[in-house]
Amino acid sequence: MMKRYRFRLKIYIGVFLMVMAVGIVGFMTVEGKTFFDSLYFTIVTVATVGYGDIHPTTTAGEAIAIMVILFGTGTFLGVIATATEMMLAGRDERTRHEKLNIVTGLFFSEIGMELLRVASMKDHTIDSIREKLAAMSSWSPEDIASLKLFFDGHASRLAPDVADFQYLKGLLKEGKYLMIQLLENPAVVEHELFTDILRAAFHLTEELSHRTDLTDLPPSDLEHLKGDLKRVYDLLIRQWIDYMRYLKQNYPYLFSLAVRTNPFVPQRSPWVIQ
Repeated sequence: MMKRYRFRLKIYIGVFLMVMAVGIVGFMTVEGKTFFDSLYFTIVTVATVGYGDIHPTTTAGEAIAIMVILFGTGTFLGVIATATEMMLAGRDERTRHEKLNIVTGLFFSEIGMELLRVASMKDHTIDSIREKLAAMSSWSPEDIASLKLFFDGHASRLAPDVADFQYLKGLLKEGKYLMIQLLENPAVVEHELFTDILRAAFHLTEELSHRTDLTDLPPSDLEHLKGDLKRVYDLLIRQWIDYMRYLKQNYPYLFSLAVRTNPFVPQRSPWVIQ
């Protein structure tokens, strides 16, 4: 939406400047006015002030004044209206972004962090990525951008066992109602990645809930469940990085706790140790 506003504003400003230039040059040429007088008259004409101390004295000058009134006033009002819309839209977008991050924080607090912890313990690629994810306290904006790019192309290799799925079944069952509520939240629908995470997590919840006995699964079915968990895990890492960036920039005290309870650090502790 903001791109559309910016494009429209550029068009209005371009037309407005062109009308101003034509007015100034026209009044200087046909009316013999100085540059400053021509600029002054063009501005008061566009702004519909019209003091009357300077006015066209020729037919050509009157024609230019009519053109400036018709095109300049409209584009001037267009610039003002579009700039106002951009300001209001930007404020609304910031509000929606803030609400979404509150919802994201709730999901991580209740379900997401534990999902990451359990899955990362069975990730065969964890040794190659743990150092990157554990160094979050020193992340720079460039580090975060690099991490997001890296995980866009990263594929984990999970090897969870039946006990892991039994634990996840209970965890997701407890969080099922929360996930349903989050999916119904209008702020979530606008965020594609987080929506994909909720859908993938909800699908895994349904898959596990339909299996009353997880101790006697055929190998093919276990592989299917591994794929469902992998989908959640890969998406969740990317969202976690983005959420950590948000906390680091906006809420240092929440980020401090997130650093101490990093799900990718085996010896994590909420204690503050000097």
